[in-house]
Amino acid sequence: MENKRKNLRKNEIIAFLITVAIVVLVNIIGSFVFTRLDLTSEKRYTLSPTTKEILNNLDDYVYFKVYLEGDFPAGFKKLRRETKEMLDEFRAYSKYIDYEFINPSESEDPNERQENYRLLYQSGLNPTNVLDRASDGSSKQMIIWPGALVSYRNDTEIAIDLLENQLGQSSEEALNASMQNLEFRLIDAVKKVTRFKKPNIAFIEGHGELEPMDVYDITQSLSQHYNVGRVEIGGRIDALMHRTQDTAKDVKAFKSFDAIIIAKPTQPFSEKDKFLIDQYIMHGGKVLWLVEPVFATMDSLQSQESTIGVEQDLNLDDMLFKYGVRLNRDLLLDLTCAALPVRTGQMAGQPQLEFFRWFYFPLLQAASNHPMVRNMNAIKADFVSSMDATTSANGINQIPLLKTSDYTKVSGAPVYITLAMLRQTPDQRMFNSKGKNVAYLLKGSFPSLYANRIPQELVDSEELKYLDQSEPTAMIVVSDGDIIRNQIDIKRKMPLPLGFDQYTENTYANKEFIENCISYLVDGEGLIDIRSRELKIRLLDTTKIAKERTKWQIINTVVPIALIIALGFVMAFIRKKKYSK
Repeated sequence: MENKRKNLRKNEIIAFLITVAIVVLVNIIGSFVFTRLDLTSEKRYTLSPTTKEILNNLDDYVYFKVYLEGDFPAGFKKLRRETKEMLDEFRAYSKYIDYEFINPSESEDPNERQENYRLLYQSGLNPTNVLDRASDGSSKQMIIWPGALVSYRNDTEIAIDLLENQLGQSSEEALNASMQNLEFRLIDAVKKVTRFKKPNIAFIEGHGELEPMDVYDITQSLSQHYNVGRVEIGGRIDALMHRTQDTAKDVKAFKSFDAIIIAKPTQPFSEKDKFLIDQYIMHGGKVLWLVEPVFATMDSLQSQESTIGVEQDLNLDDMLFKYGVRLNRDLLLDLTCAALPVRTGQMAGQPQLEFFRWFYFPLLQAASNHPMVRNMNAIKADFVSSMDATTSANGINQIPLLKTSDYTKVSGAPVYITLAMLRQTPDQRMFNSKGKNVAYLLKGSFPSLYANRIPQELVDSEELKYLDQSEPTAMIVVSDGDIIRNQIDIKRKMPLPLGFDQYTENTYANKEFIENCISYLVDGEGLIDIRSRELKIRLLDTTKIAKERTKWQIINTVVPIALIIALGFVMAFIRKKKYSK
């Protein structure tokens, strides 16, 4: 009996030592080999290769101040948890990631809270008002700041919003979309805040493009991450491309700008300017085209009830057709549209306004599942035309980005536009066209418009560095220039945020779309592709929860305790039976 006990004790000691040795060995191996396992079905915690590369290249601390701390509704608690888990994933790949969660409403002093709110707003964060309903039927209004301030080396700080505002979606779906885009928003902030040299972007001038005041807000937003300027080509060879000469025979060409924006031109382009833009593209330049084939503005309706939408010749049709798209001479009317304020009277010296649907202001939606437009809110357009992909550019990938709804009417130019339609009930049978594409992403190797069209001496010119086939590059074409134009406050005469409608006080996703376009063109596909992450929505049945709350509370509290007690009795019975012998 004594020998049995000694052998049993000896075996237990050996088993303990083997376990310790295994643990030590695993830790030694783990110090040299790094790996993580993601057991979720949608790989929720698997970071993209682009994210890992950015994190591995960090050389100093990136600090996140996340303002998602406090007594929140369940949905925002989940967003907080997902944000923390994503930052922990970042931390696993880089020791230079640090964060803290802050409650901006923690102070009991209302003046101090308002001062905190003011500072956060000045920093670029936006609050959201939430009505939190308790189970007893009571409710309270809450101000939540679902965003973060990201800093690098204590001298650079940017603000990011973590909440996706989506029209027509429930709060649960909007929060789920926010969680889907967490990795993109967080790593995009890391990349931008750690960027030493800002890329160069230029708005093209000289062809009646939008004035600086019209694009003031997007210019300020882009200036946080890019060097933004305005350039008039004017036929100058070095306007978009620089030439350097190291030796008498070594002439090099490089792009002056990483991307250019052509925002709503109203005057024809000269052949010389077109040629220089073409060669800029041939050398790998990126272009965001915001071009309208039909001229129509609301300014014409300020003093009269009707106007005519007419074709405008910008001398760009052959160029865009060669690159892969055709802009049609029409205007799109859509039953899914924004409202137009109309003065219907006056009371006590104040004008009385009513809002009517204005079918020439369609609310655009994603035309594909491309990450650039996925999970994006509606985008407000203003007199937009349809577009078609052409077959003239072989090897060009043509991806539709935006389209109208399935209740669209197509009117060929010239188009008679009258405010009288506001007082009429629309005939829905006329809005029978399916969604029309109004924006395309084109990527690949583009053919030059001027191939076999210029003299041989220009082709052989060392200074010109002519190419008839482009390097792999990309461009985005949109058939509405007003997508990038911000409104001007009618009282203060100051520019408003892009996408904000001062009359209806709705905010559309125009700014997010333009920022995504520039990010894609300048930074490439790797970063924007992170937006393609898709998480499954696992929403609870709120009606069933309210009806069966007590039942599930008992199951979740009593059953686990009962199982533990029962397991204890079973183990005690087995032990007693084993050692009683």
